[in-house]
Amino acid sequence: MSQTRSRRLGLGVWALIVALVALIVLTFLPTPYVIQRPGPVYDTLGTAEDADGVDVPLIEIEGAETFETAGTLDLTTVQVVGNRQRTPSWFELALAWMDSSKAVVPIESVFPEGVTTEQRDERNAVLMVDSQHEATAAALNELGYDTGAQVEVVEVVEGGAADGVLQPGDVIVAIDGVAVASGAQLREAIQDAQGATVSLTVQRAGEESEIELTPQKTTADGVDTWLIGITLTTAYDFPIDVTIQLDDVGGPSAGMMFALGIVDMLTEGELNGGENVAGTGTIDAEGTVGPIGGIRQKLYGARDAGADFFLAPASNCDEVTGHVPAGLQVFSTSTLDESIEILDAIADGGDLDALPTCTAQTAAAR
Repeated sequence: MSQTRSRRLGLGVWALIVALVALIVLTFLPTPYVIQRPGPVYDTLGTAEDADGVDVPLIEIEGAETFETAGTLDLTTVQVVGNRQRTPSWFELALAWMDSSKAVVPIESVFPEGVTTEQRDERNAVLMVDSQHEATAAALNELGYDTGAQVEVVEVVEGGAADGVLQPGDVIVAIDGVAVASGAQLREAIQDAQGATVSLTVQRAGEESEIELTPQKTTADGVDTWLIGITLTTAYDFPIDVTIQLDDVGGPSAGMMFALGIVDMLTEGELNGGENVAGTGTIDAEGTVGPIGGIRQKLYGARDAGADFFLAPASNCDEVTGHVPAGLQVFSTSTLDESIEILDAIADGGDLDALPTCTAQTAAAR
């Protein structure tokens, strides 16, 4: 063997050793990212396993007549691979970067510094419960039921306009003589006042009183907001019993699909025309559909679960455009009414091309 050939062989061996060492280092070196991938899909018209592993109806209604359903109204989820205790390897990240159904995101966007995995899961569980209440209220409001909404004070911010005036547990009945049915309505009325003193009708321990407050102005990103320094929750007195049973899923993004499932069960006929429909989106009692995270992963999860149609929040259109998997038709929606109109068109075999979708124009307009 010549000296030149021997030298080349030696360099090749060393290059291989360096590559192997680099691969080992990259495999075990911590990374500042986690991976989002499609999670389980649950049919709101079907069943799900409870904590004991027993299949139970995902939505159960008592106190009102319910009707047979068909097809699916699937809620979609996202799974996160990794946490602050164990991040994905660089090799895993490289594979995820090449997979259009997955996303590599900074760990801070999912697990903020100082927040443990347990705290995150607990917060998501609370958001899920709130989402179920709002979805039930939205569905029953849509069907003309009185949901007995009461806006309650949860916390009073120290130094805020309401400090020393309002208390946790106070029920805000009206603002400037106009009945209050939701936290959103109260916040809108405060903004409309533009800093002027507002009069709140407050119920405390069964007695009503009038309280005047002057909102304080805060400015963020050049936008002025008027605050009275309280956090709120809306309590409901539902005329029928709606139970939503779904373990190990957190966050508020299933709200719209819960609401559609409830509406379908309480109305005669098949809201989806027996088709397989999936979707996502938060919802409030007024039926407003809001944005969610992980929309691209949810699109792939829906397609893989057999859905033909997908309802996406209009506010997520910038993430949807150009990323719809083959075989799935996506429609955009901003309200529960719009979602029902889309389902009516699907059920009736209407002109689906006329329905709102996520396009480059709608994404740019947001």
